[in-house]
Amino acid sequence: MNADIDDEKLHITELTRQQRRVLGVLVEKAYTTPEYYPLTLKATTTGASQKSNRSPVVSYEEDDVMDVLEELRAMGLVGEVHTDGGRSARYRHYMRHKFDFSEPQLAILTELLLRGKQQLGELRSRASRMVPIASQADLKTELIALQEGGYIQADGPLERRGIQVDHNWYTEREGNKLTASAAPATASDATQPTKPVPAPSTDSIYSDDEVQEIRARNSQLMDDVKSLQDEIESLRSEFQQLNGQFDDLRRALGG
Repeated sequence: MNADIDDEKLHITELTRQQRRVLGVLVEKAYTTPEYYPLTLKATTTGASQKSNRSPVVSYEEDDVMDVLEELRAMGLVGEVHTDGGRSARYRHYMRHKFDFSEPQLAILTELLLRGKQQLGELRSRASRMVPIASQADLKTELIALQEGGYIQADGPLERRGIQVDHNWYTEREGNKLTASAAPATASDATQPTKPVPAPSTDSIYSDDEVQEIRARNSQLMDDVKSLQDEIESLRSEFQQLNGQFDDLRRALGG
């Protein structure tokens, strides 16, 4: 790794909404569909605008995405490549050149770039589409390292149930800083009247963490179905385009 790249690491502290989306798409697709990676401009635009695994859902034009790719290239986060036999330029991310993230850390950050703040159960389930994360303990270990590096933020201690985490690359204008929820009760609170706490239900055989994990996995399965539908629609559109080009060529040849 050369010195110039090491120096540039220190300068990337924020990304625009469009830059985060496009960069997140490149990293995600490198993990989930390596056979189509690096991505063409069209594929990058489709990935940025897809309805699944994205929040918020947006609709970008190719010209807009091209501008963003050029911005990311100038930052050293993206490169343009030409594959053998390929006529269209393709784009790949250089996140591993710019940062010393582990593979789970890169997957976690990618998921946060594409969706924003999330609870730990759903974050682990979704990031595991890209890189296996065996347990919540493993997830927290990676999150602690990211938090110490200033790359993520949380609205409380990572050990607390229901905690939310998010990336820390928002622009100053956006804000989007997570704030800690209500502080724990103090000794003086003990003098205040409290409502009786209902006894826990014994109907469920699952713990709260297991229920959260099941819900996250169910949500992920639904997202995966939508993602497949988006990819099928994209392939159908490309096939129709190629079919039209074939017809034009056949007519030009007098066929």
